[in-house]
Amino acid sequence: MYDRVDAMQCSKCRREAIIWQRYSGLHLCREHFIADIEAKAKREIRQRRMIASGDVIAVALSGGKDSSALLHFLTKTFGKRRDLSIIALTVDEGIAGYRDTAAARRIAEECGVAWHCVSFEEIVGTTTDRIVQRRGDALSCTYCGVIRRHCLNTAARSLGATRLAMGMNLDDEAQSVLMNALRGDAERMVRTSAPVPGVVPRIKPFAAVPEREVALYAILRFGGFTERGCPYAHNALRADVRNLLNDYAYRHPATKYALKNLGEHLPAICGDTPSRLSVCPECGEPCGETCRSCSLVREARGE
Repeated sequence: MYDRVDAMQCSKCRREAIIWQRYSGLHLCREHFIADIEAKAKREIRQRRMIASGDVIAVALSGGKDSSALLHFLTKTFGKRRDLSIIALTVDEGIAGYRDTAAARRIAEECGVAWHCVSFEEIVGTTTDRIVQRRGDALSCTYCGVIRRHCLNTAARSLGATRLAMGMNLDDEAQSVLMNALRGDAERMVRTSAPVPGVVPRIKPFAAVPEREVALYAILRFGGFTERGCPYAHNALRADVRNLLNDYAYRHPATKYALKNLGEHLPAICGDTPSRLSVCPECGEPCGETCRSCSLVREARGE
């Protein structure tokens, strides 16, 4: 997963390097690597004004490397501020043998924050396993993704959160831009991130940090991680895009940053796309002309 560094010295000091950043050409030791990760995240927060005094930040904590690393970073950086609150929020999708809520709870306790867990069963009355039993697994990621976002927003709002922190990294951002291009989804590519009534604003402090660096940061802070693959992920377009992009970026190391920048600049170039969202009278969540979340839940239940 990581580029091997054989007895190379850190580019910023004389200590032994633990990683080579292909896109920057730098070899970094443990201390300078951690400082580099945290500087990138702080810059992203500052430039996008992600956090303000009085915020209650709900961190979407799956228990995996990305969300665990994010929770550690946020508590380390902002945990002592009296004008901010940080909580951890886990969603159990109802996939047998996949979501380890005990691991998420342990990580939240290690970071010293309150932990909350909600489930698909609790909020929408079904599970991903039951959806697959009824509808097959061809669109399992579509059902799961929409309902998971619904559950996160509903739970974060009920907890009084003013920000929902997500562990998305640079790879996730680049993949999303490329996926939208491959689908020909022009509307999504030019959509702005303007506030929408009823939606807890999402922040992504690690959006400029490559996935492998987030993983190493998590390992240095928490030790090894056992990443459980979702049994339904083989149908996801993202998996194909990830492989394609990783292969291309190995030869062209700045590609992921270029895609992220493209995704951020397109809305400004094309002009703001006004929000078409309203509030669903049935579930109370933001929706378009029809509520996609409610439609998918009804389909999942066989209604």
